[in-house]
Amino acid sequence: MSILLSILFFVNIILAVVIIFFERQSPSTTWAWLMVLVFLPVVGFILYLIFNQNFTRKKMFYWADKEKIGIKERTEEQIKTIKDGTFSFKSENSAAYKDSIFMHLVNDGALFTQDNNVTIYTDGREKFDALLADIKEATDHIHIQYYIIHEDGLGKELVAALTEKAKQGVQVRVLYDYMGSRGISSHFYKELKQAGGLVEVFFPNFHLNYRNHRKLAIMDGKIGYVGGFNVGDEYLGLDKKFGYWRDTHLRTEGEVVHALQTRFILDWNQASKHHDIAYEKHLFPSLPEAGNVGAQIVSSGPDTEWQQIKNGYVKMVNSAKKYIYLQTPYFIPDESLLDALKIAAMSGVDVRVMIPDKPDHMFVYWATLSHAGDLLKAGAKIYVYENGFIHAKTLVVDDTTASVGTANIDPRSFKLNFEVNAFLYDEKTAEELRDAFEKDTPLAREITWEEYKKRPKIIQLKESVSRLISPVL
Repeated sequence: MSILLSILFFVNIILAVVIIFFERQSPSTTWAWLMVLVFLPVVGFILYLIFNQNFTRKKMFYWADKEKIGIKERTEEQIKTIKDGTFSFKSENSAAYKDSIFMHLVNDGALFTQDNNVTIYTDGREKFDALLADIKEATDHIHIQYYIIHEDGLGKELVAALTEKAKQGVQVRVLYDYMGSRGISSHFYKELKQAGGLVEVFFPNFHLNYRNHRKLAIMDGKIGYVGGFNVGDEYLGLDKKFGYWRDTHLRTEGEVVHALQTRFILDWNQASKHHDIAYEKHLFPSLPEAGNVGAQIVSSGPDTEWQQIKNGYVKMVNSAKKYIYLQTPYFIPDESLLDALKIAAMSGVDVRVMIPDKPDHMFVYWATLSHAGDLLKAGAKIYVYENGFIHAKTLVVDDTTASVGTANIDPRSFKLNFEVNAFLYDEKTAEELRDAFEKDTPLAREITWEEYKKRPKIIQLKESVSRLISPVL
């Protein structure tokens, strides 16, 4: 036994050296893993092997026919014309963010479109009523992707609607995450499959730490949804533990839907073993101009070198002159984003962050409170939402730009999960999201710096420990 322990100790030392000198991870992540290895010498080694897989050198998402829709050519043309100043922006507001647009084009291939209409939903029943209505009207295909699809009232309502459309000859595809939707019975999708619908699972049985957290829905290539709501009764406010569920979701029309469609196809083909989607013109129909909202669909995940969505957040924060309103269920920013928010607050920008008043993950909640204290000290305002649970992933700046999607403010969303956000360059949309934040403010309790400093020592200890280990949670 002593020999075995000596071997494990030696392996721990070697692993610690690898983490410090070869992994090139952030200081917070490095320290977190070292803490795990020191205090859990055997278990820590096993956890590291399971949870610290590196996908950045792997090409995970491949669609052989992607070039047929002209994305590469169009993004290259946009990069060129933005560089030389000849790109035709339809609004001065979008033009003011050409550097942000350029960054997403270069690092994520996120095509910039300007002809979109966006409808904002903050209530679960309203969002799903709209989605079910659009499903009912679909005539060609329906693509559904959610991190969580529960086998409960709402889940059954959605699957029943999809099954009915499949019986009518509409091609239905459903993609869900294995871990997020764990517990689904084998017969849940039976009738849908019998009607001709196709169902795939992302990362079944392995890669437990890397989840597909995206939520997408596309009907006929003409209407697209993206945002924070999953599928389950709790998202309708029917869970007594959480109460009312406050989230943010977008219904989109216009060319931005083609970007959502592309993201779905890439994810589907990664998960599918026998039913890959090839290019078919009906998946990308010609679309009339739906509005004048400028938008980009930006994806990120452990397979990419850059943290595209986080970088987009930092860029937005650094651009702020008047205000920054942020809603997130988890607030565990890395140093770059935290410093950007603190500098903005210290520069006189009105920085407001709204977080839940109840945890769904206790360690993450304590870490959230710890980081909130950093912002309070810098002069920002922290609001604790008390009207249920706030799950929105919304950032809005200066009535000019906003981001809504699936990415939380935490290391998991930035580095470990596969996420997708809409970055919007439009005054009207930004103002609507600002108004939604201000409508929530009377339902929240503001934490002052003086109040925060008086919290009990045991709470401070919990926050410190949770903050230290949060990078590997």
